[in-house]
Amino acid sequence: MPQVTFIEHNGKPHQVEAVVGLSLMRAAVDNNVPRIDAHCGGACACATCHVYVDAAWQGRTGVRTTMENDMLNFAAVTQANSRLACQIPITEALDGLVVTMPEGQH
Repeated sequence: MPQVTFIEHNGKPHQVEAVVGLSLMRAAVDNNVPRIDAHCGGACACATCHVYVDAAWQGRTGVRTTMENDMLNFAAVTQANSRLACQIPITEALDGLVVTMPEGQH
């Protein structure tokens, strides 16, 4: 299984195993990563799984859809590398992925 690292805004890392075919959000929720609330359950209907994708990984995580862009309007402090974890499917190519969580996310 691919290893993914979620880094809290304070620098605390959470390395988890992610199941291929599920979403990055699901990997966080299934492994009790704090600050990934996923209120909508992965339906791209909220922004409670907002993450910043490390620059080295942006090309492998896909591009934002229009719906994802719309939901990111509700996220705290978006950046060019902002993504909703529910919209990033886990593949073997994401082994080693690093994402950071924004400070303002509860």
